[in-house]
Amino acid sequence: MQPFTLNYARPAVQLDVTVPYAYDSGLQLNVLPDGRIAATDHATLRALGTTTSTAGSKTHFDD
Repeated sequence: MQPFTLNYARPAVQLDVTVPYAYDSGLQLNVLPDGRIAATDHATLRALGTTTSTAGSKTHFDD
C-alpha cells in the first residue's frame, strides 16, 4: 500500500539560476561576494524578492 501523499509528491525542480550570494555557514547567513549580508542589500532584494537558502534543511533533521 502506498501512502496517500506519495500520489502527489514530486521531486524538487532544479532551476538554472545564478544568485549573487552564497551561504556562509560561519555566519549562518547569505553573503554577497564583497562580504556584506545579502538581506541588507536593497538592490538584491528588489531583483530577487528574497534571499532564501537551503541552510535550514541542511542543519535541521526535523525539517
